[in-house]
Amino acid sequence: MKTSQCIDNEGKRVALFPGSFDPFTRGHESIVRRALPLFDKFVIAIGVNADKRSFLTTEQRKAMIEQVFKDDPRIEVISYTGMTIDVAQEVGARFIVRGVRLIQDFENEKHLAEVNRDLTGIETILLYTLPEYSHISSSIVRELYHYGQDVSRYLPEGTELVRS
Repeated sequence: MKTSQCIDNEGKRVALFPGSFDPFTRGHESIVRRALPLFDKFVIAIGVNADKRSFLTTEQRKAMIEQVFKDDPRIEVISYTGMTIDVAQEVGARFIVRGVRLIQDFENEKHLAEVNRDLTGIETILLYTLPEYSHISSSIVRELYHYGQDVSRYLPEGTELVRS
């Protein structure tokens, strides 16, 4: 791939990290922090599905993520509906970053990456979750919280869950 295809109009390498982030976990944070040195701008995109009931509101998720990265001007947090590749193009991202915890994640992400590249030329970068975070998922955090368990060890430092 030519360098010019990887850089937006302002000469910046832009990546999109999409997900529901309901809630944003230490695993998500780890992926962002590890991918960040590769890019000039990193857009964390909260996917909103109107047909799906969320644990946290979009505004709560956005505020939580912005709190975690408040000191890094390279990070922007947005929300979107529709196709991920469409929002990637809207923000000028030439890369989509995804985290992989399990072999099933890899299979799914591989197929999506191939389609995204075929449709738009956008490349997908897969980062494997660090072993200490591989057991953490948003759904497990939600379930533990539902049963009154302390989930703070699974959330980025300085954040907490407060349901609306």
